[in-house]
Amino acid sequence: MGLLQKIVRNEATRSDPPEIYNARVVLISFVACGGALLFGMDMGIIGGVLTMDSFKRQVLAFGAPLQDSLLTRTSARQYGLMDQPKTALANLESNIVSVIQAGAFAAIGIASSVNPLYVSENAPRGIRGLLTGLYQLSIVTGLTLAFWINYGSLLHIEGHSQYIVPLSLKAFPAAILFVGMLVANESPRFLAQRNPDKALDVLARLRNLPADHQYAVQEMEGISRQLEEERALSVNASGFTLLKEAFTVKSYRRRSMLCITLMMWSNLTGTNAMTYYSPRIFASVGLSGSSTGLFATGVYGIVKMVSCAIFIVFVTDTLGRRKSLLWTGIVQDLALLYVGFYIRFDPPVVGESVSAPGYVALVAIYIFAAVYQFGWGPVVWTYSSEIPPARLRALMMGMATASQWLFNFVVAKATPSMFATLGTNGFGTYFVYGSFCLVMVVFAWFFVPETSGIALEEMDALFEQDSLKDRLVFRKGPRLSSRESADDEVIDKKDAEHVEVA
Repeated sequence: MGLLQKIVRNEATRSDPPEIYNARVVLISFVACGGALLFGMDMGIIGGVLTMDSFKRQVLAFGAPLQDSLLTRTSARQYGLMDQPKTALANLESNIVSVIQAGAFAAIGIASSVNPLYVSENAPRGIRGLLTGLYQLSIVTGLTLAFWINYGSLLHIEGHSQYIVPLSLKAFPAAILFVGMLVANESPRFLAQRNPDKALDVLARLRNLPADHQYAVQEMEGISRQLEEERALSVNASGFTLLKEAFTVKSYRRRSMLCITLMMWSNLTGTNAMTYYSPRIFASVGLSGSSTGLFATGVYGIVKMVSCAIFIVFVTDTLGRRKSLLWTGIVQDLALLYVGFYIRFDPPVVGESVSAPGYVALVAIYIFAAVYQFGWGPVVWTYSSEIPPARLRALMMGMATASQWLFNFVVAKATPSMFATLGTNGFGTYFVYGSFCLVMVVFAWFFVPETSGIALEEMDALFEQDSLKDRLVFRKGPRLSSRESADDEVIDKKDAEHVEVA
């Protein structure tokens, strides 16, 4: 029994040939997640750079009079430079993060949609959840590296290079992804659509089996059979037709909205606000000084990384999706509310040591980071990739990714203004995100059915249940074929349209 089979114990890992759980497929998954590593470093580095005095001196000195010249008379420039540095800095932070998000749209945005699909199409069934979870783990690993890069730069580098070096180091994960993908294989599923003979060879190599091995042949036959069914369903189906089905067929509409809203709620937890502006957040609970704030941010990254690793290796396939979303939302809500109340009623005093309630607030922030990795971080990616029907999987995953980036941008843009306007040290910001966490729990309770242990082929049957109670108590078992049921609805709608036209 291999190491992966010892770590992940389920029916598939016990019955499948041990050769298929090999280092090759794990290495390919890690390389493919280079885009996620870049995503994490991108988010983490900018948060630290914005707190560096060298960055503020060079950029703010230019940005403040420029903004002032655009908005007021020339005679007001001196007033703007002297009395409005906080407002200018808040606007500058927001605009810089927005530019980064716009640049990430083409590169990291595409990778965030393609990477999970590529990994899932290469992964053996028994460890698909684990390998797909590497995407989230790579994000938090990138965050952790970014936090410690910022901390090291602040301690050991002087001048403008202090922020230029961290920004430049983001090129390394991009290079790893580029070089790795040059030598990596296309997924067997992709090749099966264009070159079936080569697809079998690639699949056998991934599974570390001979091309004529029964397991490899049967898996290839299953892929080919599924593709034939998809082709039969997609004859003369344009992109607009598929998009229309995603929102007009009841079963599909429920899943489309879940993919979109789960990604929205994942961002509205405030986790990316914590990531982008973590040094400022730690300063608000009493950790003054750039080096202290960046050190605390580095610990924050380690907490996220370790928590995510524990979840995807030991918990992801046992605890369940719904339960994970419910309990983590409650804990995140309580953690944020405590931090908000602490800053409101017992704020830290500059120059004094951190009080006992302040240390509790610090622990609350770390708890928030840890439990996010047990629920609203990795679970939403897993859920969004497993509930779509084969016919609309790429479309729904694309919509989920678009929602992720849209609300990532919204949070990044809104948070500096929230810190500046919602009370002393922005205590109201924590109440806003804490309230979102509470609403998320209610949403998950009423609208998110459990999918753990349910075969992909049964997802249509699950989401065709009209009653909320029926969806929540749904259990796997002999049911109408998912494709037959969903496709019947598609056919009925098309027939109705023909009759209406006639």
